[in-house]
Formats: sequence, C-alpha cells, structure tokens
Amino acid sequence: MALKGYKRKYKPLELLSEQEVKKVHFASLDILREVGVKFESNWALDFFKKNDCIVDKESKIVRFPEGLIDEVLRKSPSSFRMKGRDEEFDTNWNEDTLLFQDCPAMRMVDLETSTTKVPTKSDYIEYLKVLDALPTCHQISNYPYFGFEGIPEVMAMPEMMALKLKYSKKSCGCPYIHDAEIFEIKMAQIAGVELMGFSIASAPLAVFDSAVQSARRHIDAGNTLGITVGSVFGSTSPVTIAGGIAQANATNMAIIALIQLIKPGHNVIVWNVESVQNMETGAIGFGEIGNSISIAIFNQMWRHYGLPPANAFPGFCNSKVIDFQSGYERGIGAITSALSGASMDQLHGCILGELSAHPIQAVLDDDIAGMVGRFIEGELVNDETLAVDVVRDVGPLPGHYLGQAHTRKWYKIEQHLRKSADKTANYLDWQSGGQKIAVDLAKERFEEIIETHSSPMLDEGKSEEIEKVLEEARKYYKDKDMI
Repeated sequence: MALKGYKRKYKPLELLSEQEVKKVHFASLDILREVGVKFESNWALDFFKKNDCIVDKESKIVRFPEGLIDEVLRKSPSSFRMKGRDEEFDTNWNEDTLLFQDCPAMRMVDLETSTTKVPTKSDYIEYLKVLDALPTCHQISNYPYFGFEGIPEVMAMPEMMALKLKYSKKSCGCPYIHDAEIFEIKMAQIAGVELMGFSIASAPLAVFDSAVQSARRHIDAGNTLGITVGSVFGSTSPVTIAGGIAQANATNMAIIALIQLIKPGHNVIVWNVESVQNMETGAIGFGEIGNSISIAIFNQMWRHYGLPPANAFPGFCNSKVIDFQSGYERGIGAITSALSGASMDQLHGCILGELSAHPIQAVLDDDIAGMVGRFIEGELVNDETLAVDVVRDVGPLPGHYLGQAHTRKWYKIEQHLRKSADKTANYLDWQSGGQKIAVDLAKERFEEIIETHSSPMLDEGKSEEIEKVLEEARKYYKDKDMI
C-alpha cells in the first residue's frame, strides 16, 4: 500500500512533433560534445576522465561523447518507489502517476499586512501538520519555510529536517549547503524515511563541488536524487524556450552521467525549474504562460527519455497575496503540468515565487490539486457507468435519479467535492451564511486541521537519537566558526 496519487488516463499533451523532439535532443548532445559542462570538482573531473570523457583540467570543462549519454539515460529507472515512515506513506513514481508536493518558500507571509516574517517554531510545526493532513500533498518539500526563529542560519536545514521527520510520515526533500545533508541523511535513516536528495546545477552549464558531494552522499545512502538547473530564459540561458530547454537538458544529462557512472540504475527525478525573465522589469516572470510552455516541452522530452519529470513552477506565482491572480497563475500551471505528463507538481502553499508561503494557501491548493487529479483520471466507461438499466428503471418524466442506489454510490466517485469553495446555491444563502469567500472557508478548515489532526509524532527513542544528530551538527559548525 502507498499514497495513491492520481493515475493519468489520457495520452499526455505533446507540444512538439517527433521531429522537433529529435532536434532538441541532438541540440543537447551538440552542447555536451562541443561546449561541455564545467565541474568545479577535482574528484568529478578525474572520475569523468576515467570514464572516457574529454576533460580539460585547467578550464574544468567536461565534454561528453554521445554514446555515453545514450547509455546513462538507458540505465536510469523509469519507475520506482520512495519510502515514507510507514508503508502507507510510500510514493510510487512512474509515467502514469501524478503526485503533489508543497512548494518551498523562504518566509511566512502575514495575511493581514502582506508583509513577510521569519516563522516561529510553532508556525513551522502548524504548517507541517497541515501538509501532513492534506490528502493531495504526497511529499514534503525541501523547506516549507526556510528555518524558523531562534536558530543560527547554518542550522536551518538540519533543524527543518528534524521537524519534518517528527511531524510527518511522508517522504521529504533534502536541501544541501555547508554539508547539511550529512546530518539530514543520518536523521532520515533513524526515522526510516527515504529522502529526495538533490544535485543542482548552476546556469549556464556549471556544477559546483557541493552538488557533486550531495549526489555522492545520497547515492551511498540509497536515496532517490532530484536533479535540476534553475536557468532563466534570456539571462542564464537562451531567451527562446527551445534553446533554454536544450541547454538545461544538456546540463541535466551531465549530472545523470555522474550518477549512473557511480551507481548504474540509481533512481533519478529530473526537475523543471526553468523560468521566463520579464525583459521589461528584469524580474523572474513567475506565473507567465511561457513557464507553462516550458513545462510542457520539458515533460515531453523527459518522458521521451523514460525518466519521471517533476515541475516546480506550477506553485510559483507573482501575486503577493491570496487573490484571483494567484489562483489563475497556479491553476493554469498545474493543469498544464498534469496534462503534459508530470510525475510530480510542486503546488501547495507558496504565494510569491520561492519567497513566501502560508498554510491557508496550502489548504486552497488542496482543492486545485484535487480538481486537476480528478480531470487526468478521466472517465470510466463500462456497463455500470453507462447505467442503461438505471435509465430503464427511472424512465421519462416524472422519473428522477435522486433516490437511486446508483446515484448514492457513484456521485462520490464522479464528483470532486471541494472543501474550501463557496458552494451555496444563490446570493440569499450566501448572504445569510456570512458572505464567506474561499479564503474564509480555508481559514476554517485550517483551524479544524490544527485542532483535530493527530500529528504522527516519531517515537521518543528515535526523537532522542535525532536530537543527538542535531547536537553533532551544532558542534560541527561551531568547530568551523559558523556558529
């Protein structure tokens, strides 16, 4: 048994023709062969040289033969299972299943003033309780918020991981900087949870030593690896989406080569974090339709390679508040991603880019995720759903279907019953009910979750072991004069 996710019934949306897919692929191979990727890691340079790549130690550029890339792509699994604390919280990754994750953010937004603040530890725990309770959130991201009050910045990642493992049974992402993954991996092994480690490239065409070290550590631990490069069309990659995707694919292929040469068959998830730049303001164009086009092409390319694609940008919006703009930006991004074959969407909770989030937004996003999931699961057509016998029994007017056993059984399957939407029948009912809008209803659901959700606390012995790892981390950073 595992978290269900949503099974995609329809053939995924494809924006590119077969010939165009080949053109993007060969452009990526040309970049790898002629331009190469810079690895700021002496270990990686020596390793690639031993594996028949062309390595320039002075420039730190690695160029990859075409045959090697084809080989490592074939070795990357197309489906696998990630382990939660209990088996029922495992996640299955394959080309036909869509999963959702919360969208990471740096700070908490104040819904009354629209200002941001560093959350308290209790704010952090409340958010984790909400994400654990929402049925459409299948995995916890790297950081629902980045840290909380009262801890040194360098301890943010280990402290966040400790709380995620204590307050949720779901598998979770593992951020890395300053060797934080050493301690995060230890804590996850104590809790019995598989992490999604990360190895993130820098655009254009560069991979730093920290990304190489993170990949090696997670491979040793047996954790699935998420890889990505956060390029921006027009500044750190070509302004054209086709060119930007070709460059990003080349960089991702270089990291896949590293992973599969270290351990053939290791689980890899390829993330799309490419974004449009607003050339009028210079800002990243969160919520722009270009991001949805990029997502669709990215998903098509990586499904072509047989690896599960994941998308970060459905949840990244440009609105600073929970409003109409936030709704249409994330709704269009989420449905485009789902229809084009994503294996995972980051959606829940984020308000502005990767800067702010709030659990009320996550509660609203639960409805969006449920609607998207219901759509891609499609319609079952068989004798029971065609219901000819029921039609025969009811007959013409004055017959109706309200009292039929068929109706009672199937309406819960056929309909996605939203939990934070105004469903009153008319203005009079709405006015007499307090004129509540979606945000008001989401606040009520948030309060209900905080009051009633039984947080699946880690047992005391394992919690004590995790505290020892945190002490180890604090000493490590003190010895480095970072605390």
